[in-house]
Amino acid sequence: MKLQRLSAGDTIALVTPASPIAAETLAAAKNLLQEEGYKTKLFPHALDSADYLAGTDEDRAKDIQDAFDDPEVKAVLCTRGGYGCARLIPHLNFDRIAASRKMLVGFSDITTLHLALNRRGIPTIHAPMALTLHYSREPWVYESFKRILKGNLEVPEGSPRGTTINHGTAEGKITGGCLCLIADSIGTHEAIDTRDKLLLIEDVDESPHRIDAMLTHLLNSGVAQSAAGFIVGEMTRTDERIDTGIGGRPWRDIVIERLAPLNKPMIIDYPIGHAKNMLSVPMGIRARLDATAGTVSYLEDLCQ
Repeated sequence: MKLQRLSAGDTIALVTPASPIAAETLAAAKNLLQEEGYKTKLFPHALDSADYLAGTDEDRAKDIQDAFDDPEVKAVLCTRGGYGCARLIPHLNFDRIAASRKMLVGFSDITTLHLALNRRGIPTIHAPMALTLHYSREPWVYESFKRILKGNLEVPEGSPRGTTINHGTAEGKITGGCLCLIADSIGTHEAIDTRDKLLLIEDVDESPHRIDAMLTHLLNSGVAQSAAGFIVGEMTRTDERIDTGIGGRPWRDIVIERLAPLNKPMIIDYPIGHAKNMLSVPMGIRARLDATAGTVSYLEDLCQ
């Protein structure tokens, strides 16, 4: 199944499915989209706030469902992550969302929604959100984001390559996202499926021993072993969060120690996720990981 292709004049919905966001933080994303010729539509509960959630589960879910059901809307951009998407699973009709063939754009806590839709055969976009775009980024970050909205999967010049851990090449659909959400999905009806896929992993604000614990969970459950290869981004601010009571070590050492012995093609520090600068990456379509070169390329179209 392919996504609908966006054109100038199309409307992109702004929804907040997890933690709350301030209205002034949306300006940069709105301006960028409007400069590209798109219209934006802020959904009714996008600025709600209830402690660490952007309003009630029912209201957040209604905005998402309504956005995908709305014939005026051609793509859905999440304003931010944080926490809360897993609480929406009982309230969403993922089959109907997938059937709309509209882009879902976001990352971090949005991983939960990526996994559910990718399981149904629809691609999604692991990409900057409104909060991300509120802060200045390298030019290639914006170029990657603008290209992927048009279905252009060419990686911009100037974006960094990954660092080789295990040499070789692997092909498969890309799945994954934020490590803690991947781990949380295991044992649920919307669990990650890594069989013969390229597993993308990144995270933010986790202690080193928690990175170890989550990777160990992927190993103990067999999820890691099923993957064809590993695309590891950054564990942002993890090395600064060593628990002095139990000690710790650099997150890169932990990731390599846990995953490299599987002898799958593997790169680390690929520019995705919570790193200061990130590529926009299609999930749920076939790609080729050249771990020796540190690159990811795509083997099928995203849109039709």
